[in-house]
Amino acid sequence: MFQDFVRPAAAAGIAMALTMTASVSAQDYSLQPSFGSINLSSGFLPDPYERRLTAGGAIRAQDRFSNCRGYIANAPDFSLYYTAGSQDLFINVDSESDTTLVVNGPDGRWYCDDDGADSPFNPLLHWPTPQSGRYDIWVGTYRSGSGVPATLFISELGESTVRDGLSMSSRTGVDISAPARYNVTLNGGFLPDPEQIHLEAGGSIRAAEAVSGECRGYIGYAPTVQLTYNGSGTLHIYTHGSADTTLVINGPDGRWFCDDDGSAGTDAGLSFTAGTRGVYDIFVGTYGSSRANTTLRISEIRLGYAPGGK
Repeated sequence: MFQDFVRPAAAAGIAMALTMTASVSAQDYSLQPSFGSINLSSGFLPDPYERRLTAGGAIRAQDRFSNCRGYIANAPDFSLYYTAGSQDLFINVDSESDTTLVVNGPDGRWYCDDDGADSPFNPLLHWPTPQSGRYDIWVGTYRSGSGVPATLFISELGESTVRDGLSMSSRTGVDISAPARYNVTLNGGFLPDPEQIHLEAGGSIRAAEAVSGECRGYIGYAPTVQLTYNGSGTLHIYTHGSADTTLVINGPDGRWFCDDDGSAGTDAGLSFTAGTRGVYDIFVGTYGSSRANTTLRISEIRLGYAPGGK
């Protein structure tokens, strides 16, 4: 059992299962993960996979699992669908705050850690012979509260941190963990609809080289907007203005989405219809290398929606 992760040297970081009694109420892994999910097979690249999220919740993990620590939410923060091979599996969190991990594995067992990583106050779980299947992951905070910024890492190589050069910035030229210029949180049914953000689009990085050859335009190093969406409906993200703009978005499931002229005229637009709850890192670019002013609109109604037809 984990007890603040006091580890014998020969077994440091190895995931161990918690035995639950019938009287213990488990977390609800049937709920949609708050920050998305990802399918990974052994040998996946890039390694590590990372997902930026917010940790914490109102539930005291120790009340649910006697040897766990921290405060967690009811729904999973993230779900990993993993196809195992001959590699180890590591799940860890990097944060400036004291965080914890609770994981429900494919075997139905619960795994917990507090300070198992080498980095101070960061948790880590390690499966030397992982199983294939779904890993539901809760990222907690040692003290009560929520909304603590954290980065979840999934790797077959070992512990990862934002500061060790393995972050998205070293692999693609953009960094979804870098602070966005604008941060927006929207609940389902938000008003007014559309949400509008007036901003400057563009940057010095070619999206085709930084993210995917299917992307167009020039974007910045950090997200222009980080959107946290707490709804479950269809979500439309698009630009509105006279400039020729592009969109590059990292969605809640960790995938990249790109568009050039998907909305009206030279405006860019993307629609998300499933698994829409979670964090969107939005890079608003320009087709040419010059920067330009535009408006980013976010709507649950339709792509290109504008009250009064404006």
